[in-house]
Amino acid sequence: MAAVTNFTCSASSFLVRCCSMKENHRDQLSSNSSIRMNGSFRSPIKIESLSQTAEVAPTTLVESGQRQNIPTKKQLVDPYRQGLIVEGGVGYRQTVVIRSYEVGADKTATLESILNLLQETALNHVWMSGLLGDGFGATHGMMRNDLIWVVSRMQVLIDYYPIWGEVLEIDTWVGASGKNGMRRDWLIRSKATGRIFARATSTWVMMNSKTRRLSKMPEEVRDELTPWFIQKQAIKEDALEKIVKLDKEAKYMNSNLKPKRSDLDMNQHVNNVKYLRWMLETIPEQILESHQLSEIILEYRRECGSSDIVESLCEPEEDEIVLNSMLEPNLFNGLSLVSSDIINGGGVLSYFEQRPIKYTHLLQAKGIKQNEEMVRGKTTWKRKFTA
Repeated sequence: MAAVTNFTCSASSFLVRCCSMKENHRDQLSSNSSIRMNGSFRSPIKIESLSQTAEVAPTTLVESGQRQNIPTKKQLVDPYRQGLIVEGGVGYRQTVVIRSYEVGADKTATLESILNLLQETALNHVWMSGLLGDGFGATHGMMRNDLIWVVSRMQVLIDYYPIWGEVLEIDTWVGASGKNGMRRDWLIRSKATGRIFARATSTWVMMNSKTRRLSKMPEEVRDELTPWFIQKQAIKEDALEKIVKLDKEAKYMNSNLKPKRSDLDMNQHVNNVKYLRWMLETIPEQILESHQLSEIILEYRRECGSSDIVESLCEPEEDEIVLNSMLEPNLFNGLSLVSSDIINGGGVLSYFEQRPIKYTHLLQAKGIKQNEEMVRGKTTWKRKFTA
């Protein structure tokens, strides 16, 4: 797998319980007349009402000796995850609430939280499809062929950041990408007003979990996935913008970054949030304070192992350089290159402040002979709105 990194996303393991715990839980439910869900009481759901949509496999032992149930048939509604099947029976919609631990100091959701929500809804979509094996988002056919998903490209557009307590609806669906790939899209909007907060798209391919090489899509896997494919795009796919590779001459650099055990996902790979953090750490502090990220494009080249030492490179595009040079003192006469009064009076400074600022990124593994690139990226930043 020379060209694409194994960028399987990180997520919490499925909740598993012992048989005795299940029996106690059933006893408690039978003794209650109502069930509390998200702060309100609802009548208990009758088992027969879900019998056709929530069939599960017999409890299967996992390595820890505990058990988990995985649906074996398509579910139309999942009241516990607040999810349902849409788009004529192939898309998925989930209602989520922005929690206090998902926001930053400005009380809006962090980009990391948004990426985690995208990942979680994608996995829940597979869960409700009835295709989920015991792997991380892999279907039954993929498991039989030792295949796992890896993402080759992701793009996220954020128009507005949801605030703490905001109730969101996240739609996700899949479609074909070439002969052997899959495209997954997302749409995040306000449940109350329908206002669109963010859109995202991604391209996925398959990798053999044993050989670590990319694989063609086996026919049995194609037969599983094709009925779920639809032709719909959250972000219109024009000609893909080429992201140039940075070198050691990049303006900003952060070296000797090392993944920790907490950075690994269930497949023992560095998770997507860590890649993002490494990239954003090279953004100048003044930009982070005055701007917010409005778009990110990531292209994955190589997986990051637990023993890799990572270097994060960042190069600004023209606007940041021009704006800084206009305000920096001239070394020869102690004056700015252009008078601030002239700049403000002519609207030049305002023009540059309002224009998005863009950066090109590169994460690479430091090697003795040569560095190996892992992720190329591009970020766009817009000035924060002031009340």
